[in-house]
Amino acid sequence: MTIRFAIFASGSGSNAEALYQATVEGQLRGEIVGVFSDKEDAYVLERAKKWGVPAAQLSPKAYASKADYEQAVLDQLRIWQVDFLVLAGYMRLIGPILLSAFPNKIVNIHPSLLPAFPGKDAIGQALAYGVQITGVTVHLVDAGMDTGPILAQRAVEVQGTREQTETFIHAAEHELYKEALDQLWNEERIK
Repeated sequence: MTIRFAIFASGSGSNAEALYQATVEGQLRGEIVGVFSDKEDAYVLERAKKWGVPAAQLSPKAYASKADYEQAVLDQLRIWQVDFLVLAGYMRLIGPILLSAFPNKIVNIHPSLLPAFPGKDAIGQALAYGVQITGVTVHLVDAGMDTGPILAQRAVEVQGTREQTETFIHAAEHELYKEALDQLWNEERIK
């Protein structure tokens, strides 16, 4: 059974690109069946076009409520016949409609060693606090802000400038995400 997944991203999509490459190279056994963004100008939509993967963009502001927005997103996911949602720089909290439609099947990556530095600008938070070690966490999504069960973590040493540290963190993200997803999906296939 091949896991069919949709990538959710709000920006450039460097993690999405790494996941796509991992599927092409056979390092991640799954199929990207769609790319979704809440931002009209998100570069990840261009990446999806280049890959030949269906993409959709919906603006939350176009809907009367978060529930209406999530229902429209869910309608698109049903068309794509998605098994898992993979958040890769998606900057919105997932609400009850998607959480109930995909119980324990929404995965996120966060640039810190959770529970430290949840939320926006985790790298900036870590640097402001003065830590010498930060890292990356892959976790299941729940109703909280970066509070779901942790699947995998990797430590990253703070080195040089913020930009240099970000480069090391992104490299760790690109490796850890595909490894954690492949392990999760292998366990899912065994069930």
